Amino acid sequence: MSNSKSNTLSTKIKNTGDDAHEDDLSKLNQIDDSLDKAIEMYKKIYEKEEMSEKEQKKINEDCEIIKNRQIIIQAPDHEPLEIKNTANTVITGPPTLTRFEKARIMGSRALQLSLGAPPFIDVTKNIFTSLGIAMEELHQKVIPIVIVRTLPNGDYQNIPIDQFQ
Repeated sequence: MSNSKSNTLSTKIKNTGDDAHEDDLSKLNQIDDSLDKAIEMYKKIYEKEEMSEKEQKKINEDCEIIKNRQIIIQAPDHEPLEIKNTANTVITGPPTLTRFEKARIMGSRALQLSLGAPPFIDVTKNIFTSLGIAMEELHQKVIPIVIVRTLPNGDYQNIPIDQFQ
């Protein structure tokens, strides 16, 4: 055995696309599993201990309808597009900033101010902290930030902060 040579160094591996085919099969298996689980759950919700034949037939028909639905995994040729805004209104999402967007903006701006960035507003005697200054800048909408809201299909809208209500 010690005199035998290993061929692993000289062997070249070809990618024949079998891995991609295996990935497609695993995705289909996952879909089949989730479809079976959905039908199981539907039956658990709507089946009763004592049911008439008519009710049982209706449940079986509904399950067949669920099985025969077209399952869309991903749009085949969709390129993410920017949603243009000509009317200066927010098209994607709520017309106001969400609490998460506010928190992100105020946190980022407070960090910038604490690291020495100049404020965009006149600092009065009432505001002592960088977070207070950031909150007031956001309230006056003077921060030059653009919010990017993305849809699940990849489309997005760039919204300047002054367009929010």
